[in-house]
Amino acid sequence: MRYFIVDDDRASRAMLKQIIIEGGIGMVIGDESGGSSTIQSVITLRPDIVLIDLLMPGMDGLETIERLQELGYTGQFIMISQVNNKEMVGQAYQHGIEFFIHKPINRVEVQSVLRKTAEQAKLKQSLLTIQQSLSHLGTNQGGGKPISLRGTVLSVLKDMGIAGEAGSEDLILLVELIAAHSESTASVPPLKELYKQAARQKGYEGDGLHKESKAMEQRIRRAVLAAMEHIASLAVLDYTIPEFEYYGPRYFDLQDIRALVTAMEGNHPLPKIKVNSKKFIQVLCIETMEKRSGAHRFEKI
Repeated sequence: MRYFIVDDDRASRAMLKQIIIEGGIGMVIGDESGGSSTIQSVITLRPDIVLIDLLMPGMDGLETIERLQELGYTGQFIMISQVNNKEMVGQAYQHGIEFFIHKPINRVEVQSVLRKTAEQAKLKQSLLTIQQSLSHLGTNQGGGKPISLRGTVLSVLKDMGIAGEAGSEDLILLVELIAAHSESTASVPPLKELYKQAARQKGYEGDGLHKESKAMEQRIRRAVLAAMEHIASLAVLDYTIPEFEYYGPRYFDLQDIRALVTAMEGNHPLPKIKVNSKKFIQVLCIETMEKRSGAHRFEKI
């Protein structure tokens, strides 16, 4: 990730730059104290993420962000602040700020926030890829009949051995919702909001809406875990099985897969694995778009 630091305190800029470089988090492509020259630098350099102080003389952090957005900058912002004023924090959220670094600057906090922000940026880029892919959907490369979105998702879930899981229907519904959002808007709601929308589409309201969205989250977690265990069981049989070679590294952390394989090979109890539903759904969407647009994937033997 490429970072630009905006802070009127030279020492704070130097400290943030050192943390980013020494932590191997990314590259600092510039740092300034604020003002019109800073706006020009950010627009010219187009960093992925701008770390910006809230309180600066002249043009403060929020004014700077607003001006950059008006000029078409679409990167992410991380607010640096020692202010706990709820009203100002609320204004920051309205400007799209989702992460804060508090002063005095703490190395652990900075590294944690930057890694989370980088992960979110990659997710947004992946969703943009999905949106672009949607323009090619509806027909296959040969110009034949439209390919069913549901059928495409189901074929992927079958490959991973979870088409019969209760969470498979939830996964199909989520992909359909994400596809619908991507066609109508440049942004896709957070995962928890998608769970609520899916529950609402099923007819739930009020307390039932909350309960169903939580139940859906758990069903999907169990389905993803079942997919991991299925892929690991294929590896126990043969690491060269196409489904394992294709889906294993794409959908899951290979360290987790290896832990499952080791336990299975030794007939030991399966270890507790952290399930990353967000990554699974994200990759499932991309996989669906690739298959529907005729992109190359593995061929079964």
